[in-house]
Parts: sequence; C-alpha cells; structure tokens
Amino acid sequence: MGSATNHAVHVESTLEANGAAKHAIAASWRRSKLLHQLHPDHNHPPERMSSRELKEAQEQLGSLISTAESSLDRLYLAVGNVGCCVVLADANGVAVDRRGATADDKTFREWGLWTGSFWSEDSEGTNGIGTCIVEKRALTIHKEQHFHSKNTSLSCSAAPIFDHEGKLIAAIDVSSSRADLTAEFARVISMSVVDAARHIESEHFRQTFSDADIILTSPAQGQTGLANELSASLLAVNQDGIVVGATRGARRIYGLSDHALKTPLLLSDLYGKEVNHAKEYELAERRVILQALAHTNGNVSAAATAMGISRATLHRKIKFLGLEI
Repeated sequence: MGSATNHAVHVESTLEANGAAKHAIAASWRRSKLLHQLHPDHNHPPERMSSRELKEAQEQLGSLISTAESSLDRLYLAVGNVGCCVVLADANGVAVDRRGATADDKTFREWGLWTGSFWSEDSEGTNGIGTCIVEKRALTIHKEQHFHSKNTSLSCSAAPIFDHEGKLIAAIDVSSSRADLTAEFARVISMSVVDAARHIESEHFRQTFSDADIILTSPAQGQTGLANELSASLLAVNQDGIVVGATRGARRIYGLSDHALKTPLLLSDLYGKEVNHAKEYELAERRVILQALAHTNGNVSAAATAMGISRATLHRKIKFLGLEI
C-alpha cells in the first residue's frame, strides 16, 4: 500500500472515528469531505485562473499588494534560503503575488504554489491558505495534516490579514516541500509569517487613515486573553479626539461594532475617562494662543492676526488665562 493510499485511509478512518470532535485539523478534514465533497486521493494540481482573471483579482485588492511588497521581500529573505516560497493570497484563496528562488520555480509551479492558483479549502481541502482563511487564524498545516494525499509533502504556515474594518482581506503563506523540514522548524517559520501579516495589516490601516493619529492599544485588565490576538490593535483618532477607525484587534478589545464607529466616539469615552469640557476648552484655547505667540516671537498683533481675532480680544484672553508674554 503506497503512502498516498495510507494517508487517504488515515483520513477516512479518523473521520469515521469522529476525530473532528477532538482535533482542529480533523475538523477541517470533515469540512473538506462532507461540506466540499472532496476526496483525499484527489491527484489533480490546483486550478489556475486566466491571466485576465488574475489581473482582476489583483486589482480588487487595491493598494494592498504594493503595501505588502516590503514585508513579503523581508519574509522571503528570512526563509528563501531554506527552500521556501512566500505567497500572498486574496480572501478567496487565490495566489495573487509570490516570492521564490528561480531554481525552485519549476517545482513550485508544479505544486500549484504560483500566482493565479486556487488554494481555498473548498478547492484543495485542508491546507495552509484555505484553512487559515476559513478559521481566520494563523496556523501551520504540516505534511500529513493536509487533506489531499498529493499535498502531504508540503509544510505550509499561513496567517490572515484583516482590513481597516476588521474583515479578512488576504492571507500570507510560507510553503516548503523539503523532506527534512520538521514541525518544530515550521513553528519558527510561522512566527515570521505572523509578524509579516501584522506589519502588512498595520501599514494598510495607517494608509487608510493617513490623516488621523494612530494609537497602539493593549488589552485592559481582565482581557489578557486577547493579548495574543493576531490582528494589530490600533485606533485611528482624528484631530478632534474622535475615534474614526479600529483594527480587528482593537474592535475585539473594546467591543466595537461598525455601528459604534459610525457615531461620534470620543477616545476619552472609550478609555472610560471623565472629561471636564470647560477645563478642556480652556486648555485648548491656552495652547492655541501660546502656539500663535511662539510662531510670531511674542508679537501680539501678529498672533491676533494669525488667529483671526482683534489685538484687544487677544490681550483680554491673555490676561484672563494668566499668560506671561
């Protein structure tokens, strides 16, 4: 009995024994067989879309591909020398960009680790990209953990990328077909993949809210279980102190919904801080006056002109606020 047949038998026996109730991988195997009607011994290479369809898929990702370029390059520099390729896939599991050594191109093309190939779970069963997208979490599908016997020579570590609204937009994957790549080393690779995904997601968020201040948040007391959230926890706050955007990680920490972010939400309220608006107004006025005076080297007339008020009004405000000039 060949290794492919052995694997198919193992998958079938695990599912018959209801292994999906105990193992996350077996749960994906069950989806592959029962939901997607796939068979472990399927031996055809992954489907590939046409050049026109690939271009459309790339265009649908907008600026994300260019945003991801530097992160993909750095990740490939870290793993390329050990026979790995780096793939960026869209939310449908289509490989839209990749990095790999020219000497390995023929091998990876044959495996389907190439732009335009479908790696969704409903096409290829349990695999790094497809299962990562379904489960929305970072994971490694190592060799025999794949559903299809034909993919059991691969070790694939993938991580999801979420957009500025907390929706899954893409996945990044590192795959290798080296026989000596151990599960332990695959976990090390997975850490690099997660870091790359976080960086891409953060850059995408910053570019989306380029006119806002970006604040890194962290779980409050009692929320430490969210500290390992894959999604970077960032808030976008405009010049008025209103939260205008939040990553998936921040949304989970603060319980934010799309509806909550469509209504004015003060950062101070999000943090649960009491605000004395009268005092805040006085401080804001004081800050503007001091900045105007600093820009005009203490010239009251010039500062008043810059602020759009009369010289007499500015003198009254300076006296009321007790400013020294």
